[in-house]
This record gives sequence, structure tokens and C-alpha cells, in this order.
Amino acid sequence: MQTSKNIIIIGAGLVGSLLSIYLAKRGHKVTIYERRPDMRTQKIVAGRSINLALSDRGIKALGEVGILDEVMKIAIPMPGRAIHTEQGQIVFQPYGKEGQAINSVSRGALNIKLIDLAEQEGVTVLFNEKLETVNWKDQTVHFSNLSASFANRDNDIEADTPQQSTIPYQLLFGSDGAFSAARLSHMLQHEHFNYQQYYINCGYKELNIPAGENGQFLIDKNALHIWPRKDYMLIALPNTDGSFTCTLFFPQQGAFSFKNLDTEDKVTQFFSAHFADVMVLIPDLAKQFLHNPSSSLVTVKCYPWIRENSFSLIGDAAHAIVPFFGQGMNCGFEDCSVLNNLIEVHGDDWKSILENFQILRKPDADAIADMAINNFREMSEKTADPKFILQKKIEARLHEIYPDQWIPAYTQVTFSPQIRYSEALQRGQKQELIMQEIMKLPKIEQTWMQETIHEMILNQLKN
Repeated sequence: MQTSKNIIIIGAGLVGSLLSIYLAKRGHKVTIYERRPDMRTQKIVAGRSINLALSDRGIKALGEVGILDEVMKIAIPMPGRAIHTEQGQIVFQPYGKEGQAINSVSRGALNIKLIDLAEQEGVTVLFNEKLETVNWKDQTVHFSNLSASFANRDNDIEADTPQQSTIPYQLLFGSDGAFSAARLSHMLQHEHFNYQQYYINCGYKELNIPAGENGQFLIDKNALHIWPRKDYMLIALPNTDGSFTCTLFFPQQGAFSFKNLDTEDKVTQFFSAHFADVMVLIPDLAKQFLHNPSSSLVTVKCYPWIRENSFSLIGDAAHAIVPFFGQGMNCGFEDCSVLNNLIEVHGDDWKSILENFQILRKPDADAIADMAINNFREMSEKTADPKFILQKKIEARLHEIYPDQWIPAYTQVTFSPQIRYSEALQRGQKQELIMQEIMKLPKIEQTWMQETIHEMILNQLKN
């Protein structure tokens, strides 16, 4: 056990809550300050969540703190994709080997579970606390309590002046998401802070497939459903109540976009033409589409994450990524695991812990950010392409025969936590170049099972 420190975490989201459990188990006094009200007392509002795909990196982190079994109670395994074509066909594509699966979990349910488990470890979670500024010299954090403001806003009367507080810390972690207030304070008071944000011309909107009679799942429960349509895409992940949370990834501008589909007739005509089977599954689709908000998708890269021996950004606050590889949460959970391993190595030397955390995680965060953007094209365009499907069959066959020599990029990222994201990016790029050449071979559709083809691929990989 380390020397106990007074640790403040900004943000009670998924990563902040998990980080608090890691630190509390090491004997630290941990307090989380969260801007939002306690979600356990709030009515869950539909339309602002993407269901999460928990995979091996996140599973490893949850297991390290002994809470995996509790989390898996609210998860549903998905061993593959179910591709819904425009012609109404459904094609199942396994994600990995027999027994490998990613797991659908509700963001809200998981966040509530992690907050509960954090409090059981002695973590104090304070809600309605807005970070105003950090005094880096004095190591204090200034908060405004929004409790009265939220209450008065609900009652439609003028808000009271928020109560102010200034709290000292020994260690401070900014885990308050893509639009982090902790990062902003760090950035504005740092002489050499680099910051990049990139919005793709694609937003997202949540839709919901209701459960059937007696909680029946209306489509395959154990699959991540994808309706790939090149410039746009719909996905659906199962919930434990028999419903599916759908996410429509759609252009913000253009002929078919969130901006232009602004009446029930336009929505109905569009979905009837491109997602006819979805219209059957969601009777009130047009109403959901017009009522639920659309949100943007941003990638954030920044540096440095740390300040000497007392502060670090972590999770989306350090490296927000788009959701197309299903790794945002898993990457953030892996941050916690890596930090914990460094604590094991360096003990109370927090300067070394934080410096090495940044050295290790920055290239990996940049790598998965790039892979996530690239994977949008694969999901929206290629998953229904026969050539792409054949390529994935070849790669799966190679992995089956030569598991240590050829590991598909998706397997490296999703099912191989021992492989760093940065290494997976480099390996994946090399393998993709080889496969592009192989797919050009005459009659590859007939010859791909031949040993000579496999030897050709492996020789190119070695060279």
C-alpha cells in the first residue's frame, strides 16, 4: 500500500469512477467532483447515449480491481456482426475465434454500477460541482456548487448564486470527458500546450428498437447489428430488457443529413428507401428521429497530459476518439490499468509514475484515434462488399493456422490487450498492404484456401 494521499478526480464518468476504485484500493482518500446531478436520482433521458462494446482491454482492467463479475451481470455477449443489406439479407460475420465476443452494455447502467462500487470502496462522490479553475501553484481547485441552479432551473425561476468552495489536493486527475474543464484550465495556464480537435462531417442520433411481447428480442440478441450504407450507417446493440439501442451515424450537412430531414414525411421516405426493415422494428421511428437530439463526433489529441508530480489528464479528457472501433471506454479503462501497473513499479514516486504514464499512453491514444476514424469506412462501406468479406475469411484462416504470425487488425485491438494500440496500428498497416496485393491475384476467389497463397502472404510478412 502506498502512502495515503488526498486525491481529487474531476468527473464521475466511466473512467473517473474506475480510476477512483483503483486508487481507493491502494489506500488513498479519493473524492470525485462531478458537474452533473447524481444520475442515480435522475430520470434517464433517451437520445444521448451510444451503447458500449466492452472488450478485452476493458475486461482486463475491471478484473484487476475485482469488479468484472458485477459488470458482466449487465452485459450481453456479441460474438459477431449481423450485416443488414439494402436487399434485406442478413449476413453474420464472427469477430474472432470461437468463444471470443465483445459485450453490449448500457452506458448509463454501467456508470451507475461503477459509482456504486466506488462508494463501496470508500470513495466520496460529490455531484453538481462545477470546476471553475485550478490554482496550480497552491494546488487547490475552485468549484461552484450547482445544486440550487439545477433545482431552480427545473422550477423555472431565477437561479441562486452558486455556493463556492476551494479544495486542496495532493494529486489531481482530469477525467471529465472530451470537453474537459480540467484540460482547459491546464491548457490556459501552460506555456507549451499542444491541442488538436477534429470533427468529422458525421454526427449521431440515438433511436430505440423496443422489446417485443414479454421482453422478446426482435432481432438476434447476440450480435452487433449494422446497416452499412456507405455515407451513413445504423448500428444496434442489445439491452438486457429486450430492446436495442440504435445509433444512426449520418452527415450533418447535405441532401441526406440531419439538417435536411426535418419533417416526418421526409424521414419516413428516407428510411423506407434505405432502411426498410428498420421501419418495421421501430413503429414511431419518425417521431424518435425528430425528437431525439443529434450530436457531433470529435477526436481530441493534446500534449502534455501531466504537470510534474501532481496532475494528469486521463480517458477522453486526454484523448477523445470517435466510436467506430468500439474502443473509447476500453482505452480509458486501459489507462487506469497502465497507471496502476506504474504505481506498482514506482511506489510513491508520482513524478516517475505520471511521466511514464504519458510516455506509454500518448502514442497508443494517437494510434487508436486514427484507427477509429479509418474503421468508419470499413463499417459503413466494406462490410457488405464480397471482396472485403473474402479478405476477412483469408485473414481468419491465416490466424487459425498461424496464430502467432498473422493476427488480424481487429483481433489485435479487440482481443489482444498484450499488444499496444501503436503496435497494432503498425502491424495492421503492414498486413493491409500485403492483403491488397493478394486480393489482386487472378482467381483469388477460387485459390485462397491453397497453401501456396498462405506461404506467399507469410513470406511477404517476414520481408
